[in-house]
Amino acid sequence: MEIRLKRIDPTLPLPRYETSGAVGFDLYAREATSIQPRGIVLIPSNFIIEVPQGYALIVASRSSAPRKWGITPPHGIGVIDQDYHGPEDEIKIQVMNFTDQPVTIKKGERVAQAIFVRADQIQFKEVSEIKKESRGGFGSTG
Repeated sequence: MEIRLKRIDPTLPLPRYETSGAVGFDLYAREATSIQPRGIVLIPSNFIIEVPQGYALIVASRSSAPRKWGITPPHGIGVIDQDYHGPEDEIKIQVMNFTDQPVTIKKGERVAQAIFVRADQIQFKEVSEIKKESRGGFGSTG
């Protein structure tokens, strides 16, 4: 499958899968960004990506980001919808600095990863009962 994208700064690389088994590709910081302690910022990723019909693009932390810089997405992941690819719709990587020190991300550093996942829209049908037995509630398998 080919994915259409616009690269804003051509000096930064195009997305690529780092290994033959990788499912995520890296997103880079388009510009140097400072994050104050406990602060949240948006880091521009350099890409506007046309997400294909039937898919969502999930933006997640790289596994090294919390250890390397002390940053993580404050809400876990970001979801890029199929209709978010206009001329001003550069993907932004929302991160929180959970340390007590300022953090600076340099231009070109790999700060997040993105994964295409199937995401069909469905129809909801309201019912008065789902099933007769409960499995036990939150944390019941733990």
